[in-house]
Amino acid sequence: MSLSGTTRLLPLQASLSSWLTRLVEATTPAEVAEVIADFAKAQGGSREAVVAWRSAGLLQTYSSAGRPPDQDRIGRAQALLAPTAQAFVLEGRCLALRLLPQERAVLLLELEHESAPEPLVASLERFLDLAARHLRRALQLADLQDSHRQLARSEALQRALFAISDLAGSEQDMPEMLRGIHSIISTLMYAENFYIVRSDPARGTMCFLYYADVKDEDAPEIGLDMPMDTWRNGLTWHVLTGGKALMGSHEEIRRQVDGVLTPSGPDSIDWLGVPMLRDGQVHGALVVQSYQEGIGFSEEDRTLLEFVGSHVLTALERKQHKHELEERVRLRTQELAEANRGLQQEVLERQRAERLQAALFKIAQLATADIDQAEFYQRVHVVVGGLLDARNFYIALLADNGRVLEFPYYVDERIDNPRSRPLARGLSEYVLRTGRPLMGRKEDVERLGAAGEVDLLRIRAPALCWLGVPLRVGEEVIGLVAVQSYTDQLVYDDADQELLSFAALQIANSIHRRRAAASLQRAYAELELRVQERTRELREQIQERERIQQQLRHEVMHDALTGLPNRGYLRDRLERVLALQQREPTHRCALLYLDVDRFKVINDSLGHLAGDAFLKEIARRLHACVREPDVVARLSGDEFAILLENVEVPSTATMVAQRVLEALSEPMQVAGRELEPSASMGIAIGDSSYASADEVLRDADIALYRAKEQGRKRYELFDDTLAKNVVDVLTMEGELRHALQRNEFEPYLQPFCRLGDGGVVGYEALLRWNHPVLGVLCPADFLKIAHDSGHIETIDWRLFERACERFLLLKDKDTFLTFNVSALHLRHGDFDARLVRLLERTGLPPTRLIVEVTEGSLLDNPEQVRAMLERLRAIGVGAALDDFGTGYSSLSYLHSLPLRMLKIDRAFVHALGEEEHGTATTVVAAILALARALNIQVIAEGIETPVQRDALLRMGCELGQGYLLGHPAPIGEWLRATP
Repeated sequence: MSLSGTTRLLPLQASLSSWLTRLVEATTPAEVAEVIADFAKAQGGSREAVVAWRSAGLLQTYSSAGRPPDQDRIGRAQALLAPTAQAFVLEGRCLALRLLPQERAVLLLELEHESAPEPLVASLERFLDLAARHLRRALQLADLQDSHRQLARSEALQRALFAISDLAGSEQDMPEMLRGIHSIISTLMYAENFYIVRSDPARGTMCFLYYADVKDEDAPEIGLDMPMDTWRNGLTWHVLTGGKALMGSHEEIRRQVDGVLTPSGPDSIDWLGVPMLRDGQVHGALVVQSYQEGIGFSEEDRTLLEFVGSHVLTALERKQHKHELEERVRLRTQELAEANRGLQQEVLERQRAERLQAALFKIAQLATADIDQAEFYQRVHVVVGGLLDARNFYIALLADNGRVLEFPYYVDERIDNPRSRPLARGLSEYVLRTGRPLMGRKEDVERLGAAGEVDLLRIRAPALCWLGVPLRVGEEVIGLVAVQSYTDQLVYDDADQELLSFAALQIANSIHRRRAAASLQRAYAELELRVQERTRELREQIQERERIQQQLRHEVMHDALTGLPNRGYLRDRLERVLALQQREPTHRCALLYLDVDRFKVINDSLGHLAGDAFLKEIARRLHACVREPDVVARLSGDEFAILLENVEVPSTATMVAQRVLEALSEPMQVAGRELEPSASMGIAIGDSSYASADEVLRDADIALYRAKEQGRKRYELFDDTLAKNVVDVLTMEGELRHALQRNEFEPYLQPFCRLGDGGVVGYEALLRWNHPVLGVLCPADFLKIAHDSGHIETIDWRLFERACERFLLLKDKDTFLTFNVSALHLRHGDFDARLVRLLERTGLPPTRLIVEVTEGSLLDNPEQVRAMLERLRAIGVGAALDDFGTGYSSLSYLHSLPLRMLKIDRAFVHALGEEEHGTATTVVAAILALARALNIQVIAEGIETPVQRDALLRMGCELGQGYLLGHPAPIGEWLRATP
């Protein structure tokens, strides 16, 4: 620093050497600044001298007036001196002199009078130059000292953190660890009064873990969870809920918090509390406080405590987790110990049970061992000695007369073996008399003596502990077994009594068996004969029972009539075959499902006995068509099944099916009649795709019905098409219901014509279904489904009514209308009445209506049908016999029924004109002759060629029906064709 001017305006108040001495003795920047300010003030002309400098980034000042200097004036002076090279700057009466440029150290003098500053500056020049250098060294030394303090503080903090971490991992318990944390924090700051509190934000609770205070006599309870609202508005509550540190006196802290502050406990001089945070959430607080003047806390202490707080929280959590883990380990160890004790107890119990079982087994073996009585009892003693201490052991038995007690075995260290004695009132007799075990010490025996139960004088050597158990055979007590002890070291307990009781049961049985062995030996010869005789009887009874069981099993699984396996047997056998196919996918089987054609006709015509004979013959022929292990079964009345267990290709099954049909078709004699039976058959090939026997039976049944539909006396093989048709049947049943609701059924009329000139004399109403998707369907496409689903009668009546209504639209009033009436309708006794109501409702004259019935419909109740047709004829409704010539009893009913018309079946008409069917001409001629004799009109059905028409004309047939004469058509076409 360079100051100009060489003349001093004022004399020095003291010699320069004294000031230099003070300067040399000053060691801190504040002391140097005090010397500089006093020296400048001493030069005169100034009211106040202020030295300002920066150290560690902070502004430090000293004022000779002893008051805080004006910060703004100091900053303005530093700013004026910074950009210039001048050594001083005068602003009004304030003279600023540069001391150290880098540290921005300046001397500010407040002059008394406005005057030129140069003389004063000159007087200060030499001293200030030296003082500035000394101030720099003092500042450097202060910086070094501050760095040293910071380093020492950092080392202390690091040691404290390591110590806290070590405490968390130590084996100390929680209180001891918390005391250690208090000691560590005391090395960092004043912490004589210190406490730690934990909080649970989720539960809203807090807990004082540690509390040390020299003045607070009402300390909170340690380790008790309490609601946080218990300490609402307190200092600790504000730290926990506010999440920020609070420091100062109560009044200062009151200005730092929002809301009410209600301190508790003694009023401290200075209080510092910091929150312990984890992820921004408060989990507790550390608090220190001072009750002594001059001892307080700084911002550095606050920062330090906040930093230490996070490590304390970590240590607490680690200790808590460790404690919880140790507790879980302790509880688990306790559980395992309990389980281990239980297992050990179970092992002991099992070992005890095994020993007991082995002992009982040994005693049981002794009963049949080839040894004498003495050795028997010795071995029993050894076995009992393996269960409990039996050094003093005896067995006593009642004599046959029941008045003497015998001792066949007696081992005692004090008493010789007594052979026998009359019954008295000893301990042995007490057990025999009560029939219960007795275990007692000497005092227990004395109490029995006092009660008069035993005679103490008869006890020669009283035992200190006596245990006796009765020997029972059934309900009878035959003796007892006893052990006794003469020392206090051996005392029997309940477990010993239980063991001896178990052993006594077996000992009694063994004694009884050995006693009985002698008498059994004497009666052995007689007994052997009786056993042989009884064995023979039992063998016969067993054989008879086995025969009955086999018969019952056979009856349950076989048909009583034919002797064939029944449905249950077949399903069981089929299930086993399917299970084999699951293991061997290449293996196949076949199920042939048979239904005997027209069996009901045979049964009704020839009687049930003939039907049974017929079924037996069918069963015999079926059984002759197969080989082992194939199965023939009767499933129900006329249904049979054949299971072929190994079928390599489907053709094998069809070959067997053909052989069966051929065997069944051979004529047989039943009830004096020669019958030619036939059957329809469905075949299902069983492979690994089938899961149950019912599925195979179902598919074979489906194929069977297809065979029936195709004309019977044949077989059908099940395939995917048949399965799809079954699904279509279900769909069609629903469509039939909708068709009735939407009136989709319509009558088509097919004419009856004179064969001579082709003139129309009448029409037959035929059913058609106008399907919205499939178009017009003939009855063959849906009639069976309608019949099976129960819709056929409703459909028929709808046809009857609409046919009558449409028929009346035709102009020719001389024609007649016919429609087919099934046997289902004729079973109803009110059919004719219902038909009359229909005619009245539609307006059709009864004389223009003819109902067609088939020969089969007459078989159910011919008298009812005859009466019904008579009533209809009485009102003018005629009757026609349809398909004449195809039934069994046509001629038997023809002369007795009120028939107006016969319809020759198309089977005879188709054969006309063919040389190989010459018999057809004879049959038709016979029918015509019969009809003329009975005055019945004849119509020939199914005329399709001129040859057939001409042949009928030559035989005298006048009327006919068929595609040659006219196809079935809606009423509209016939209206257009009518002129």
